[in-house]
Amino acid sequence: APEAAELRRHLAATLPDYMVPSAFVVLPEMPLSPNGKVDRKVLARIAPEAGGTEGYLAPCTPVEELLAGIWGELLGVDQVGVEDNFFLLGGHSLLATQLVSRIRGVFGVEVALRKVFEAPTVAGLALVIDDLRGAGRIQVDPIRPVPRTGDLPLSYGQERLWFLDRFEPGSSLYNMPAAVRLTGELDIRAFAAALGEIVRRHESLRTAFAETGERPVQRILPWEPFPLSMLDLAGLPEPGRKEVIRRLLRDEVALPFDLGAGLLLRATLGCLGSGEHLVVLTFHHIASDGWSVGVFLRELSELYAAFAAGRPSPLPDLAVQYADFAAWQREYLMGEGLEGQLAWWRERLAGAPAALDLPTDRPRPPVQRHQGGHVTVRYSGELAGALATLAREEGATLFMTLLAGVSTLLHRLSGQDDVLLGSPVANRTRVETEGLIGFFVNTVVLRSDLSGSPTLRKLLGRTREMALAAYAHQELPFERLVEELQPVRDLSRSPLFQVLLVLQTAPTVLELPGLRLDLLEVESGIAKFDLTFSLTETAGGLELSLEYDRDLFDAATVRRMSEHLRTLLEGLTGNPDLRLSELPLLTEAERIQLLEWNATAADYDLEASLHELIARQVERTPEAVAVCFEGAELAYGELWARAGRLAGRLRGQGVGPEVRVGISAERSLELVVGLLAILRIGGAYVPVDPGYPQERIAYLLEDSQVALLLDAEGLADGPGEAVAPVAVDPDNLAYVIYTSGSTGKPKGAMNTHRGIVNRLLWMQERYGLTADD
Repeated sequence: APEAAELRRHLAATLPDYMVPSAFVVLPEMPLSPNGKVDRKVLARIAPEAGGTEGYLAPCTPVEELLAGIWGELLGVDQVGVEDNFFLLGGHSLLATQLVSRIRGVFGVEVALRKVFEAPTVAGLALVIDDLRGAGRIQVDPIRPVPRTGDLPLSYGQERLWFLDRFEPGSSLYNMPAAVRLTGELDIRAFAAALGEIVRRHESLRTAFAETGERPVQRILPWEPFPLSMLDLAGLPEPGRKEVIRRLLRDEVALPFDLGAGLLLRATLGCLGSGEHLVVLTFHHIASDGWSVGVFLRELSELYAAFAAGRPSPLPDLAVQYADFAAWQREYLMGEGLEGQLAWWRERLAGAPAALDLPTDRPRPPVQRHQGGHVTVRYSGELAGALATLAREEGATLFMTLLAGVSTLLHRLSGQDDVLLGSPVANRTRVETEGLIGFFVNTVVLRSDLSGSPTLRKLLGRTREMALAAYAHQELPFERLVEELQPVRDLSRSPLFQVLLVLQTAPTVLELPGLRLDLLEVESGIAKFDLTFSLTETAGGLELSLEYDRDLFDAATVRRMSEHLRTLLEGLTGNPDLRLSELPLLTEAERIQLLEWNATAADYDLEASLHELIARQVERTPEAVAVCFEGAELAYGELWARAGRLAGRLRGQGVGPEVRVGISAERSLELVVGLLAILRIGGAYVPVDPGYPQERIAYLLEDSQVALLLDAEGLADGPGEAVAPVAVDPDNLAYVIYTSGSTGKPKGAMNTHRGIVNRLLWMQERYGLTADD
């Protein structure tokens, strides 16, 4: 259009050539998100859909070119422009951590993770790198190979797992099972050779652990041909085969490793029939983690393809091994580096609650048994998309948004404003570690502040800052943090946090030549924590696997919890300006059920006080027996008169509405007279059993702040003028009665006239009490 040509000439006269677009796209209006903001994700797609690369601005400096290359590799994007947004191209927290690692390796500078969020474009991050390089903040601590001439130290994580294995020998708690179905013609020779080559390449899988002196050490064993176990399952009938496979997986998961023996990977190959095999792999966590399984499967794919074709391994030897990382970690986390990390976490977790007290189906056993179960639910693609959109609009990630949602759920269930969760981080912050199999994963403690019932937007802001700060200090091993903070030892729960939150992408489907690999779900039957929320991004939405401790929860309770989370997430995406206390929690079915259960409206006179109801009975039947005890009786008229005389004396002592009066006497006619006398002048009675220990009596009197105490002598009948009953508000206090105190200090339960009258009238309607009862 002529206008576009004129605009292009104007831009060419004022801007560098690389910033002048070659074409324009005319829009009838700007695309907006549901809340009225410009939808930048839609804008990012408009130019390519228009048939060109008008929205692309090429990198023009060496730093921008290198940075764009790193982005393209991490995000799987062919072309990255200087104004492209890392998170709009598919980036997330885990990839941002890898980006920081790649930047360190390429540019030799330490970029804080929060800078990726603050400057999410190539151009913006290039300026950050330029500033750091100019300031001379160069990273100078690469991981280097260490001599293999003697014993090697364990990493902090390995050391903790070794101590736990010694504490509970023969435990399978830290087994990592994986099952893969292979469909197609399998070359068993090439498959076994590929497994053996992986074990040769990665020393961590052939490491033995021994105790020498005060600390354990690791000893790398020489490579030997890998022992692949073979099973023939093809002859089994189809109905029985599933049960055999289920039992095989269960038994494999339960079989412990001998950490002193050295081989920390087991593999079983089962033949299911022509063109179908089952591979069961079990790693010990001391030599592997979730990331490592991905490395293992990728290398298996490449090696199998090469060996099946008669070619040598295409994989280069590894520059460093896990033992080199362990030695580097021991040296890195010393002196100022360690103290700086510890100081931050000490301050961050100061005053944190010792436990998250969720309502459970059963009392917590004195020692965790780690008996696990799990339920799986799926959240729709619409909800997953709404959560991702909300995250982008608020400058957060999907994980941060889910963290805010899960924290809100736990806050609503426990009533606690201070909620601690654990979350695993890959901890592969050095580019040298990205291709290694080993136990790198670390756990960070994420502390959410939900005080003041903030809006979701405000909570997301708090969560974003908290998570970024925690990620910036993720290299401190969790084991070292526990050692430093020394929480109260409690064998019934895990230290610092009891709920874990995990977000992961769907597992990649790998292919071998002529074969398809499908990961199968393996139930370990183990729960390391009270609850583990594992959310997986899938093509259809989000899948939640909720692992739970069966000693604490029933499956139905956990499934209901997952539905409450769904309702919360739908509520916060629908209106993020609602306060947390206003967000819906119950499902529609639960809400209807609750309304039906609570349809208890009744036509009771709740404006009358308790003593007013008694006064009405006095008028109706003054001669009827009101109270009897051990052969003695009081008629209604006489009871009312005696209570009136005692009320007159109490009135002279200053008793009136809301004034609390202790009453301590054995069961008797006088005791009932005293209760009614206190009520007649608006006071509230506080029963104090004279048989209680003196310490309990003293505590009750002090805690209830009674104005005076009536004992047996004070209750005796005597002369005096009866006072007229005092009119009281139905919401005035009628009495305070104390709990037994079996779970701590006794607590005083306070009840109003309206409350007790409602209770007594309901009882009379339900049970129809008579003078014979």
